[in-house]
Amino acid sequence: MNRFALPLGLFLLLAVVLFVGIRHSPDKGIIVSPLLNKPAPEFALPALDAPERIVRPQDLRGRWYLLNVWGTWCVACREEHEMLLRVRAAGVVPLVGIDWKDDDQQAQAWLRQLGNPYEVVAVDHSGRTAIDWGVYAAPETFLVSPQGIVVYKCTGELTEEIWNKEILPRVRPAAVTSG
Repeated sequence: MNRFALPLGLFLLLAVVLFVGIRHSPDKGIIVSPLLNKPAPEFALPALDAPERIVRPQDLRGRWYLLNVWGTWCVACREEHEMLLRVRAAGVVPLVGIDWKDDDQQAQAWLRQLGNPYEVVAVDHSGRTAIDWGVYAAPETFLVSPQGIVVYKCTGELTEEIWNKEILPRVRPAAVTSG
């Protein structure tokens, strides 16, 4: 019994130290994207409302935009939708949607029923584009600079707090200096 006391005591001490460290970590819950401060991945996807029209990130260069990955099957996307409508109404930065692995008719009905916050919605049936952007669960939102650089990633629901603390401070100073 005595030979197990020291290893058990050391294990318990290590477990307590790790628990306290994780509990008080300021970055807990933050997943850093490898895309940050790198060019936005290229894609060419059909638009939801007009499949003959192709949506490409290079067409958006020269201005800030939010790229929001969503799907009608996503519960958190429905919860986030009201906030996206407020973002559109604010007129600060356009929203570009990527409808991820979804049915086009369901997506169109969703936007008619709940309102359409997007300037344009691209359709990613295969999910390849979402993978290129590092998406693993919807919703995810990326802030892209006028130079086409990903400067922020929101994993999960875009909230009022994230909008005010993370997105507006990045977009507004640039708008003030260029305007």
